[in-house]
Amino acid sequence: MTARVLMVQGCTSDAGKSTVVAALCRWLYRRGVRVAPFKPQNMALNAAVTVDGGEIGRAQAVQAQAAGVPPHTDFNPVLLKPNSDTGAQVIVHGHPVGNMDAVGYHAYKRVAMGAVLASHERLAAAFEAIVVEGAGSPAEVNLRERDIANMGYAEAVDCPVILVADIDRGGVFAHLVGTLAVLSPRERERVVGFVINRFRGDLALLQPGLDWLERETGKPVLGVLPYLHGLVLEAEDALPRSRAIRDNARLRVAVPALPRISNHNDFDALRAHPDVDCVFVGPGDAFPPCDLVVLPGSKSTRADLAWLRERGWDKAIFRHVRYGGKVIGICGGFQMLGRAVHDPDGIEGTAGSSAGLGLLDMETTMGTHKHLHRVEGTLAASGARVSGYEIHCGTSSGPALETPMTLIGKHDGAVSADGLVMGTYLHGVFDHPDALAALLRHAGLDDAAPLDIHALRDASIDRIADALDTHMDTRRLAAWFGLDR
Repeated sequence: MTARVLMVQGCTSDAGKSTVVAALCRWLYRRGVRVAPFKPQNMALNAAVTVDGGEIGRAQAVQAQAAGVPPHTDFNPVLLKPNSDTGAQVIVHGHPVGNMDAVGYHAYKRVAMGAVLASHERLAAAFEAIVVEGAGSPAEVNLRERDIANMGYAEAVDCPVILVADIDRGGVFAHLVGTLAVLSPRERERVVGFVINRFRGDLALLQPGLDWLERETGKPVLGVLPYLHGLVLEAEDALPRSRAIRDNARLRVAVPALPRISNHNDFDALRAHPDVDCVFVGPGDAFPPCDLVVLPGSKSTRADLAWLRERGWDKAIFRHVRYGGKVIGICGGFQMLGRAVHDPDGIEGTAGSSAGLGLLDMETTMGTHKHLHRVEGTLAASGARVSGYEIHCGTSSGPALETPMTLIGKHDGAVSADGLVMGTYLHGVFDHPDALAALLRHAGLDDAAPLDIHALRDASIDRIADALDTHMDTRRLAAWFGLDR
């Protein structure tokens, strides 16, 4: 039996496609349906390592959690990881095939579509339902030729499409009607209804607009989803719009918002913790006083290190350490802490070497081999359990590695002699409750409240599925997925 397929496209980026797909996956999972999430093409620097040893967009790993299945490379067959304003590393079925600029990738899309359809066919044979997420907006008519992310895929597999718009941005009716207007007649027919996302207020005041929209387009509004505060869901790529202001926080954490920051979901547990004020420090901000600085992962370590120096933040970090502050580097941030970063083959940009911050006695050399591992182990100092994944091209060496930060089947990372500076290649180092508590103690918070970020994420998935069950036309959903029989 071939799986039933429904595609979720958006009027804009960040309209809520990822969230609606996750909600649909959990809604179907609760009803005993074997469902798979799917995103033909994703552009994101937040990635996850899969059970088959590749990498996919982080949002598809969240959707897999919602569907009750382990993440697999078929859930996101094409992943683009930008490494400049005009180029990206192209990853197909979990593994890099090269760096391409926009023109080069446009020509490559014929090959990429083959990978997309191969993954689709495997999922269609293994699952009862596939819930598909589009990318950006189908209204980007300049990208219509050879499209593999939106209507090009929907046409190829002949699936219905629902269109999501974010009312919190304003102009929701113009977004929906305008998007339909630029679609071809056949694409327009493929749209079976609308979902309005992030609504707050009295639905009665919105109803005249909904009635007008249905009359104007001849298509139903399938649901108006409420704005849900306090969700703990990993962002697909963009840094979080807002943060909880915790004036009474007992620990302050600063994270430089590097231009090419990757896997910033590493900080979700810190941002969710009631005792912690975790801030992303932007390019126009002064570096704030804090207890802990965490240098995040980066898709272009040397370029982001130069950016850090241009703003004088290297000096701020040195001053922070001089006065006893703690520093943790993750992946690219760990590499920055060493004496030097070498990229002789130009893996991440222009070939060459850059001086590191010199806070750990080690050096890193970039190579063509990409380390992709799901790992479990312990923090070396405390024995606290830790789990996560590695995604990096560099290999580090030097005396600092003789004092590792984590033990994960092999020594990983490093700790300075005075214990103030440490680093690891492990993404998700704060995610396990035991590791989070131990690292907060290390930073100066001895009696931090316990927090399980995995449980919080799962509870958030349940909340969005509950909202879908309450506010969407589940009768139509059931019919599309064959649940009305």
